[in-house]
Amino acid sequence: MRVGRWEVRDVLATGSFSSVHIAHRVTADREFPLVAALKILPTGTHTPRQAAHLRELVAAEVQLLSKLRSSRLIRMYEVLTVDAPDRPELDGATAVVLERAEGSLDTLLARNTRPPSGPALLAQVCEGMHHLHHAGWVHGDLKPANVLVMKDGTVRLADFNLAAELTGTHAYGPAFATLDYTPPELVWSEISERGRAIRPSTDVWAFGVLAHLVLTGTLPLPGGTAAARRDATVRYARGTEELRLSPDLPEAWRPIVTDCLSRTHEERAAHDAGSLLRRIEAITGTTRAARLPRLRPLRWQRPAMAASVVAAMLGVAAMYLTGDDEPDYGYHRCEAGSVCFFSGPDGTGEICSWTGDDPDWLAGAETCGWAAQRPVRSVFNNNQERTRLHDVAYYRGEGFTPVGDDLARVTHRTGCTGVNQQGNLQGTYAPMSHRWVERC
Repeated sequence: MRVGRWEVRDVLATGSFSSVHIAHRVTADREFPLVAALKILPTGTHTPRQAAHLRELVAAEVQLLSKLRSSRLIRMYEVLTVDAPDRPELDGATAVVLERAEGSLDTLLARNTRPPSGPALLAQVCEGMHHLHHAGWVHGDLKPANVLVMKDGTVRLADFNLAAELTGTHAYGPAFATLDYTPPELVWSEISERGRAIRPSTDVWAFGVLAHLVLTGTLPLPGGTAAARRDATVRYARGTEELRLSPDLPEAWRPIVTDCLSRTHEERAAHDAGSLLRRIEAITGTTRAARLPRLRPLRWQRPAMAASVVAAMLGVAAMYLTGDDEPDYGYHRCEAGSVCFFSGPDGTGEICSWTGDDPDWLAGAETCGWAAQRPVRSVFNNNQERTRLHDVAYYRGEGFTPVGDDLARVTHRTGCTGVNQQGNLQGTYAPMSHRWVERC
């Protein structure tokens, strides 16, 4: 079946509400990967109440992915509508194209209960958790199935259906999660009309369970079933049972896991993701990504796209296929200290970048040939040095000269992007020069 630019092939995984397929790009659009995973939500299989519930579950994930970009979070490329009039169960369904991955941490642990790369992977999981908390989000369902292993061996967090944005000290999410990774205070928590109250310490507990599992091959609390382990969690929280960590847990990790599995939220809150990451880096010798993730400007969001994504995305853990061809896409191509302009949205297509001023893009020190024929669709000001002139203004004319409609603008320029900001440009932007300014 053909869906947009993708040819849908074998099924990779199926869930209660969706299926994930191998998708091969059959067009020349190199801003997209050659092989991806395509998740399809059939339209005729749910009651209106079920469909509404699914939309509620994925609304937070859509909001998160539309704001946050991080090297430790899985990426989504596009959202499409299936056109298959001869297949009523699929016609009109929404398909989500996802970044490829080798599999999940769950599948890795199934092959090797104590992978040698475990400590390094845990450092990356903690980094992803730190990114989320730094941006004001709680994952809410951190577990091996929601940690994806990429082709290069690194990991990314995924499946944000239970994620929630903090409002003050709390966030509010759906009233369910995975028992083995649920902290004691939430096992029998009260549910308000806004949902269940969760905090960053919720993820810290889950990370402690995850770390114990990766490093020892066992869960930290006893019991042959999830219900039995839930009861052990309650007894531990009440002080009638002690925490007995596995003797296989490396000594250097023991205080970290113990702190993550503190009985109460108050005790756990003293060990946030940032402090945990620093301790783990000291043990493993790993280093984090060069910078924290950027929040995309709110003007980047497109209401129509957001609505279609809400209707499509589901919380099923799946394994994604890898491809061999590396396309040209992503804001990450913009080097630190530079401003980068792209011919496509979301950092896709051709790129032109500068570290200094350029009065003439077509004949200056660094030329940008495609800008003569195509407008700039997205921009990233990656000036991490934060010098005095850290924002960048761009002009339609050469030599920073306003022309045409710019003459009527108070600022006498076609646009300006603040330091560390990225996003799509509305309208038709055809800049021919730019210079660094103190502030937009």
